[in-house]
This record gives sequence, structure tokens and C-alpha cells, in this order.
Amino acid sequence: MGSIDLPKSPMVFHPEKHSAVGSRNSLAQESRDQQIEVDRLLEEEVDKVMNHVSAKLPQEVLQRLEVMGGLKEKVYNYFNQNYQNMFNRYIVTAEDEMVKKVRNFIDMEEMKVLTRYTPKDIASLLNEVGGMDRFNTGEIEKSIVNMYGHLQGHIQRGVNDLENVTNSLLRQKTDVGAFIRGENAYSVVKCSFKDNLYKPKTVSDVKLSVNILDSELISPIFHYQVTVEYLIKDLISKHIIDVIDKEIENYKEQLIDAGKDELSDSEVLFERLKRVENWTEDEKENPKSKRYSIFSKSLMERVEGLRAEIDPAEFDQLNVRENLKKIMDIENIRSRGYNTAINSITSILDTSKMGYQYIENLKNARELTIREYEDTDSSHLPDERYSIRMIYYDNAQLIEERKAYDVQLTSFQVEVQHIYDVLDRLYANSKFMRRITDFEDLARIYKNKIKTKIKAKTGDPLYEEIDKAWDEISFV
Repeated sequence: MGSIDLPKSPMVFHPEKHSAVGSRNSLAQESRDQQIEVDRLLEEEVDKVMNHVSAKLPQEVLQRLEVMGGLKEKVYNYFNQNYQNMFNRYIVTAEDEMVKKVRNFIDMEEMKVLTRYTPKDIASLLNEVGGMDRFNTGEIEKSIVNMYGHLQGHIQRGVNDLENVTNSLLRQKTDVGAFIRGENAYSVVKCSFKDNLYKPKTVSDVKLSVNILDSELISPIFHYQVTVEYLIKDLISKHIIDVIDKEIENYKEQLIDAGKDELSDSEVLFERLKRVENWTEDEKENPKSKRYSIFSKSLMERVEGLRAEIDPAEFDQLNVRENLKKIMDIENIRSRGYNTAINSITSILDTSKMGYQYIENLKNARELTIREYEDTDSSHLPDERYSIRMIYYDNAQLIEERKAYDVQLTSFQVEVQHIYDVLDRLYANSKFMRRITDFEDLARIYKNKIKTKIKAKTGDPLYEEIDKAWDEISFV
């Protein structure tokens, strides 16, 4: 290639000259011909496709394909068009990226030239003194943070909605796992799915029972009838534990300042136990007991046995106990935990867009009823609906419920035993004079032979001599 073919400047435009503007050839390729290489690549790909098609399709199908023109030309044109498209997209992308890199490189070089006339000490000094007082950008930064915060909130809500919709689609199956989530799975006592009797294909009847411990709640739930004395003692106990924890933290800091080793978990536990006696005592009758250091014995006696309601006949606003009770009621100590649980349920329903037309809050009974529809007649309601009943039982209520259940179960056992006795006598009388022999008759006949032939050799007791704990009906 002679020197006359080489472009002298970027002002030369030609589609074939090497490195000219708009040229498809480059000096870097030297003697290579780009068009011949592309044609060879396309021909090889077309030949592969044609060989594959010819080997797979029957001869009569190939003849029909050749009717509307050469199949090889069509495949060649298809490959050529798609190759050109992909190549053009690649070139455009590469040029854009190259322009960005060159622009950034030029900017960096220009900045180097500009900073050459500025001493480095002054530049670093400007960076050091640029605080809130001199270069005040705090308000702009706050606004930017707020904008990003709002944007992040919108994005997070959108992601949460997407997750909820996705989970609802994935949970469209009768599976207990739809209600059990991670660490809270143990709180589910019972969960059952059953196809509806009238529409088994589209409607499922779900029963879910959840048991949550008081210790797991942020605010404990107290029953409506719990005494004011119990509430005050519970508050005092929490206050004492907090004071002991603060003392332990101060003791840890003293050990660290003295250069001693830190307390282990077991040592912290024993230190906490040892300090309990500094605040509490078992002497209930002694007014100077440590248990009355926070709340005096006289005040404790005033509220003894006082519940949520006071008899109107003896109610006096100026009494000490009435004012103590009023302070407890103002702080919502009695109802705080129960109201928190109700707010949690209603907020979950609102977030999941599950409306409800009926809600009944029996505060004194600690019972909440939420229904999707106010009407209770199933003939006027849609097939898919829900109702929630939340009721709180304290330990005293549970004990009474167990006692009542034991009484019911004992009565039921008496009735079952009575039925069994009547049927047993009726069956025994029906065998009389009918020559009916059952297993008990056979066992009675062979009792002596079993004793002499079998049990005498093994030394085991007879069946009739063994104490029975279960008689196939109930425990004896």
C-alpha cells in the first residue's frame, strides 16, 4: 500500500479507505479484507444450518421449501441482516464507552494542569476548614437526605406490596405453612384446613388458634379484675430490676477502670441475684422493711383488694385509694397491653387491605370480635369471608377453666360407664339359654389348664391376677 492511499488528516471521508471518517476498514487490520472475512463467516454458518436441515427433514418437505425461492439464500440473508444489526449495536456501544473514558481522561488532565498552580497545602487546608460554620451545606444535605428517604420509603412500600402479592400467590394452597412464619411458628396451637361442604373446590374452612405468652409482649396484658395492689407490686418489681441492672453496669465500668477482667455471663447473673436483698425482704408486717422503701406499707394497705371498679355507695373522690387508682387508670397500665394487641391486629388487617364491617371490643371481658361482614346469616353472605375472635385468659382463669373441664369430663366418664354397664348386662342376659360362647366364656373354661400347663412352668401370674390400668374404655 503506497503512501498516496493513506489519509493525511481526519478530514478525509471515504467508506473504504483505511481509517478515514466513515470507513469500515482500519489501519490496524493491515492487509486483511473485512468483507471477505464476513462473507466466509456467514457462508460457514449457513452451510451448517443447511446441512442440519437437510439431514433432519424428509425430501418432500425440502422440495416444498424450495418452491418459493432458494432456502440457502433466505438463511444467508437472515444471518447477514442479524449479524449487521448486532455488529452495529456493538460498535455504537463501544464508541459511547470510549467517548466517556476519553472525556473523563481529559477532565482529569485538565484538573492536573489547573491544580499545578495551587499549592497542595492550601488545597488540603480548604478541605480541613470546610465545616458547618464556614461552608454551610447542612440544609441542602438534609433536604437531599429527606428526598432519598421518601424515595426509599416509596420503593420499600412497593417492594412490600410486591412481596405480599407474590406470597399470596404462592400460598394459594391448603397448607398450614401459610400461617406459620419463622421464629413465631411455636405460637400456633392448632391450624386446620377443611374443604367447605357446599363448595369444596373454591372455598376452604380455616380454623387457627394462637397462644402468646405474656413475657413475649412489649406491654403485658392484665385481666380486667386484677387488683391495683398487684399492678403496683408488678411496677415496683420492674423498677427494682432496672435499678439492679444500672448498678451492675456501674460495677462493670469500675472493674474496667481498675484494669480487671470483665464479668462473665454467669458472674453477672450471680451479682444480680446478690443485690436483690438490698431492695426486697420477706417481712410483710414490718413497715420499715426494704420492700416498702419505694411504696409505703400504709399506702399498700389502702389499695389491698381494690379492683377495677369501686362500689358507688363507698366511692369518694377524696379518698387515698380512689386517687391511687385514678393514677393507675390514667397511665393505662391495666389496659395498655390489651389495647396494643388490638391495635396490632387492626393494623395488620388495614395493611393487608382486608376490610371489616363489624368489630366488638368487650374490654371488661378482654374479648375482641372482628367480622368481615356485619350480617351473620350465611345465606346472605358470600362464600369467602373471615371472622376473628381474640380472648385473653390469665392464669387464674385458666385454672378455673381446667377445674370446670375436669368436672365435665368426670360427668361424661360416669355417663359412659353407666352405658357400658347396662349394655354389658343386656349382652350377658341375651346369652342365657341360647348356647352362645364368646371369648370370656372360653377364657373361663381354659383358666385352670392355662395355670397348670403354661404358667406353672414359666412362673408368670395369670391374666386375671394382673392389675389392669386400661380396660379398652378408660383408665382404671
